[in-house]
Amino acid sequence: MRTSRLLAAVAAMILLVPAIADARVGGGTNSGSRGGRTDQAPAPTQTAPAAKPVERSATPTQQAQVPRPAPAAGAQPGFMQRHPFLSGMMGGLVGAGLMGMLFGGGFGGFGGAAGMLGLLVQLALIGGLGYLAYRLFKGRSAAPAAPRPAYAGGMSAPVDAPMGRSMLAGIGGGGGAAAAAPSGLAIAPEDFNTFETMLSDIQSAFSKGDLARLRTMATPEMVGYFSEQLSANASRGVENKVDSVKLEQGDLSESWSEGGIDYASVAMRFSMIDVTRRIADGTIVEGNPQVRTEATEVWTFMRSRGGSWILSAISQG
Repeated sequence: MRTSRLLAAVAAMILLVPAIADARVGGGTNSGSRGGRTDQAPAPTQTAPAAKPVERSATPTQQAQVPRPAPAAGAQPGFMQRHPFLSGMMGGLVGAGLMGMLFGGGFGGFGGAAGMLGLLVQLALIGGLGYLAYRLFKGRSAAPAAPRPAYAGGMSAPVDAPMGRSMLAGIGGGGGAAAAAPSGLAIAPEDFNTFETMLSDIQSAFSKGDLARLRTMATPEMVGYFSEQLSANASRGVENKVDSVKLEQGDLSESWSEGGIDYASVAMRFSMIDVTRRIADGTIVEGNPQVRTEATEVWTFMRSRGGSWILSAISQG
């Protein structure tokens, strides 16, 4: 009897452990929406050098479009493109001659001596047009090239030069200048303070099962995922509590704007007390209330212009 109970308990633990691993908010998955970059992994940072792209999202996958090759710098269009009238005339003359030959009238559309005369006339015209085309082409080639703009040091200005990422180790310290990711959207110190506060507040609301509070801090899509996770925990008879969240290190991965919406992806390594208990008797089934655990994630926040930041995606390493 005792053996059967022991086996049942072990089986329950085996079934439960995979379900409650990474029981914190987000469930250790890659979910949410990052706008037009949803199918792209967040840019690597010192804190999160290998974050994965979002795997579960309501945003349609962007279809890759193959760009048409651009003409080389300084390339000139061909003679046929620059002089369509002359090209058409030459084509017409040659075409008329060929048609005449096909129908037995000679190259020029005439028979006998007249055909020979017509051929010579057409050859003379084609030769004259060819000489004219040669003169035009030679004159254009000899024209001086347009002067190129000069930059300091005789070098061309860099295009989209990456800007340094701002380390957010002092994310809650305030002060300092606004930081910008390579895409150029400036993120102010008060924004970083907001991200750190939201990291703790969202974890706290999730631990309490407070969906109303979560709706003020996350997109409806993310709230839907949180609700599914809470429902799964309730079905298994467990609840997850995350307390004492502390940001250990963070840096800005990406920041950009699209369609009137600002996005900021922030890599964060944080520690916490993460414990999962059985609802029926409070027995701890995962975690240790005396030991802090760490996690590294990339949280993407979004806001309408002039609005408040809300969570829109979580990416794991």
